[in-house]
Amino acid sequence: MKNYPYYLANESKTPNHDLEVTDKFSGEVAYRVAIADRNAIDAAISAAVSAAPACAAMPPYERQDVLNHCVARFTERFDELAMALCIEAGKPIRDSRGEVTRLIDTFRIAAEESVRMTGEVMNLEISPRAKGYRGMFKRVPIGPCSFIAPFNFPLNLVAHKVAPALAVGCPFVLKPASRTPIGAIIIGEILAETDLPAGAFSILPCHRDGADLFTTDDRLKLLSFTGSPDVGWKLKADAGKKKVILELGGNAACIVDHDADIDDAVERLVFGAFYQSGQSCIGVQRILIHKSIYENVKERLTKATKALIAGDPKDEKTFIGPMISTSEAERLDAWIKEAVSAGATVICGGKRNGAMLDATLLENVPKDQTICTNEAFGPVAVLSSFDDFDKALDQVNDSTFGLQAGIFTRDLYKMQKAWDVLDVGGIIIGDVPSWRVDNMPYGGVKDSGLGREGIRFAMEDMTEIRNLVIRTKQM
Repeated sequence: MKNYPYYLANESKTPNHDLEVTDKFSGEVAYRVAIADRNAIDAAISAAVSAAPACAAMPPYERQDVLNHCVARFTERFDELAMALCIEAGKPIRDSRGEVTRLIDTFRIAAEESVRMTGEVMNLEISPRAKGYRGMFKRVPIGPCSFIAPFNFPLNLVAHKVAPALAVGCPFVLKPASRTPIGAIIIGEILAETDLPAGAFSILPCHRDGADLFTTDDRLKLLSFTGSPDVGWKLKADAGKKKVILELGGNAACIVDHDADIDDAVERLVFGAFYQSGQSCIGVQRILIHKSIYENVKERLTKATKALIAGDPKDEKTFIGPMISTSEAERLDAWIKEAVSAGATVICGGKRNGAMLDATLLENVPKDQTICTNEAFGPVAVLSSFDDFDKALDQVNDSTFGLQAGIFTRDLYKMQKAWDVLDVGGIIIGDVPSWRVDNMPYGGVKDSGLGREGIRFAMEDMTEIRNLVIRTKQM
């Protein structure tokens, strides 16, 4: 067992070891972490406010140096970060290594973008009254930011908040998920090695006591939250005047048209539906297959799903690890049973043992079932067939969510039609909606959120435009 501090105004603090972080496979306590109270959170916000002028004044090359230091140290501590993630999140070790790679990519992209923030010179002489006036604008840091991160990508989703904040010069307070805080604390250890201004960052695991300050405190100028829709929209309502960025849930759909490469589609669908036990907001949940290839795809998909190895995430062969908790596995197991009672058929899977839930495929699921209408956030996918592509697009849109969608087709016109009509934040052609690279604009519409992540786009949200107008006296 290892003990970890929290970070308050750039410094490690260990007032207690009250937060127990379990090995999600064994259930045993693996780490103890200091937990912050309301006074610590208030002090962190005060420190961020005090640090704001110094952070804003940092020249871009100094911000870049901080980010490059992080890239180098993450690379040096690669195996440590991957194993900590594997233990605290129950994420298979291969997926854990993949997330550390993305953490490094995200900070590297931020380092590159940190020296590219530009403004614009504008011609204001649009009419005689503006003769002799010229204008320009630049971007300036919005100020102290509040970040609340989820358990499922506790490294990379933290990175998508922290790295752009460092790139633009915003001090921040971060609340990592209490189930998976270790990766964020290690990021804090590495940031503490740099010459960031005092108070530039605080990383504070906490329970509910005082956590409302991350949302309600008016000294904070931006809130970025990643998590469930119910919580996210409630936080937005409570956030007051600050800007709010929400990256919420989804029940992502994938269309497999008649001209798809079936072998390729099946391989990607299995990955998209079941990687890290389906605990991804863009995990494949609804699979719409053209009726002419439905039985063929179903047969191959079933065979591939049954072949997945479930077990200890520290085993190199494991693909399916535990869900984050037994209670989450019980919830999803109940949704499966509810669907079966309503007439659904379990094609494969459907069994639970503690936090372990089999990779499960369902068909004949009534559209009003919870497993179709809500976010499963676990290793379950629902199969259905279609014979009209436009109607399949309508089915994808028949959701309160709109994060990403995947389309397997070779028809250019259908690709364009999907891009035109799907009410989602992103369409992935020839792959599953679960695909993301860390410099692209990423986010959703409807109940899936507000705003976009992706380093350059997050940097825009974390800055304000400041205009300058110069008058030349006319002789």
